[in-house]
Amino acid sequence: MIYRQSLKLLSSDVDMYRRLRLSRLFTLLQEAAIAHTEALGMGREKTLDKGVLWALTMQRVIVRRLPEYDEAVELTSWPGETMHVLFPRYYRLADSRGESLVESSALWVLMDAETRGRVYPDDYGITIPGVKLGGEPPMPRVLGMPGTGELPFTVPYSYVDLNGHMNNARLLDLAEDLMPEGLRARPVRSIEAEYRAEAKPGETLMLRTREDGALFTLAGDGAGGRSAFHLRLEYAAEP
Repeated sequence: MIYRQSLKLLSSDVDMYRRLRLSRLFTLLQEAAIAHTEALGMGREKTLDKGVLWALTMQRVIVRRLPEYDEAVELTSWPGETMHVLFPRYYRLADSRGESLVESSALWVLMDAETRGRVYPDDYGITIPGVKLGGEPPMPRVLGMPGTGELPFTVPYSYVDLNGHMNNARLLDLAEDLMPEGLRARPVRSIEAEYRAEAKPGETLMLRTREDGALFTLAGDGAGGRSAFHLRLEYAAEP
């Protein structure tokens, strides 16, 4: 009931500071959830092949230290108790001594590939038993929508995943591209994300950003002002 993956960070996994790239971290978490779901017997034959997609709605990450280039780490992941249509999941990234580096929680849902609406897991026989290890990180929370300015951004093909929308991990690349160099050079301490609506390929979003000391936020609105996402990154205080 617990997924484990050992890996050694490659040059493609890290940024110019030799730390695990934030978008790569989010990709690792996402792929671990998918791999574990398949190992639990709830793979593509019950979902993708029947027109059902797994989608993230909220995510929270607490960072003690990001692993660095050539470092060996172990990623573990386990599901929480299903809440109606929400599937909680937890993650932990540890170093070779077993010390926790990154802890994360997320809420997943099932989505109809045609209507793009949420579906009930019971209708498709999808059951994920929950596990409680103790000391789980706090669940994600609803975020406000601060930010200033309106910067147009058109979702490129390279940002789109198997679900046909902008992948959550690419938001981290976008945020780091937009924030000041002095901020992204600092160690990140926490990341919170809320995915409110899909961003399709070719769709133009209006981005709003805000920098407040060690805090950087990025929000995106779709057509008609529809809120698409909100990302909140907190960094170490300036020395």
